[in-house]
Amino acid sequence: MAHDSSRHIRMKTKRKKSKRRRLINIFLMSLFIIIGTTITYGYNTWNNAANVVTDSFESDGRDQGSALRDPEFELDEENISILFIGVDQGGNREINDRGLSDALILATLNKSDKSVKMVNIPRDSYVYIPYRDEYTKITHAHAYGGTRAAIETVEYLFDVPVDYYMTINFNAFIDVVDTLGGIEVDVPFEMHELDSKDRKEAIHLLPGEQRLNGEEALAFVRSRKYDNDFERGNRQQEALQAMFNEALSFNNVLNVNKLINAVGSNMKTNIPFNQIVALSTNFISPSLSIETIPLQGNDLITDLYYFDLDKEHLEEVKTDLRIHLDIEESNLDSFNSDQESFQD
Repeated sequence: MAHDSSRHIRMKTKRKKSKRRRLINIFLMSLFIIIGTTITYGYNTWNNAANVVTDSFESDGRDQGSALRDPEFELDEENISILFIGVDQGGNREINDRGLSDALILATLNKSDKSVKMVNIPRDSYVYIPYRDEYTKITHAHAYGGTRAAIETVEYLFDVPVDYYMTINFNAFIDVVDTLGGIEVDVPFEMHELDSKDRKEAIHLLPGEQRLNGEEALAFVRSRKYDNDFERGNRQQEALQAMFNEALSFNNVLNVNKLINAVGSNMKTNIPFNQIVALSTNFISPSLSIETIPLQGNDLITDLYYFDLDKEHLEEVKTDLRIHLDIEESNLDSFNSDQESFQD
């Protein structure tokens, strides 16, 4: 029985890592579509992108911005951070209106270095939730108090400000692939997979090079029972590259507005359009460096499964992020003071 329990936990951990990787691909593709096409395809696309971003705009609930920022801080001029929140609302998952965050990725952007650091935060990480003044899984923060609760949990965890956020769901992946007219990939073996509604064996793929629609492409990148994590990662990279190729092809130039709309209908963000334009100016470059930082830790099993973050490694990551954002001093005292009004 102990062996079966341990095997079950390992399988759950692998599934969660795969989901986080899928969301990184979705986030990057979303930013590529909104930013890249905005500066590539002319005035009409520019206006449509501006309208989509405006329609997707939603405040994070903090009138004065991050309590960890100096009041004199100018977001347009400095290094910034973005929290990507992935919400999977499909299938048979029981969620409230806010939903559990299936993935949290904190990205810090350094303008002078043209570099991005992305920290994947395991959804079962055992952390302090300021909104509820309790320790539990970080995925619960979003369900408890929405975007603001998730943001301020991450701020407390890393002692760095979160300036912007983007919430996106898995429908974006399907919608973008379908808008592109499918993607060309090489299916390595026969697959019987769940669809986006978690219906068993709803997707059947045969081996060989072929064009997949959105549902089929999602099954292709999420499959976890036929090979290992390394090969699954290769499939995800292949799918992402195929999406880039299709998005840049001549046939899809006329679909740019549809692509922007497909992303916009599946996201919420507090990033103003003028800041997106500024990001495109500063960060769309062949020299852009993107570093992914996985958090280290161990399984913690009580009445539930938790991921216990390694405290020493967490401190190293916190220092790394603060250096990357060029932040010298902690401002947690201001953060804790701000929480009093939030909890009331």
